[in-house]
Amino acid sequence: MPLVAQHSDDDPRRALRAAGELRRSAERAEAPQVRRARNAGLNWPQIALALGVTHREVRRRYATHCRLLSAGRP
Repeated sequence: MPLVAQHSDDDPRRALRAAGELRRSAERAEAPQVRRARNAGLNWPQIALALGVTHREVRRRYATHCRLLSAGRP
């Protein structure tokens, strides 16, 4: 979070953009791990518990994406 802290005393819009970039970066790192977990046989509640979110949230975010990838579509 140094990027957000770096901008916290400056323009709040820059701090928000930095926070948004951190969120997007975390999502880019999370998606392949969710796919790996599904391929390894973990169910949505197990993945959600590991991520600290509800199973509905993780399923909403990734179910379609995981289905498309397992069907061979990007």
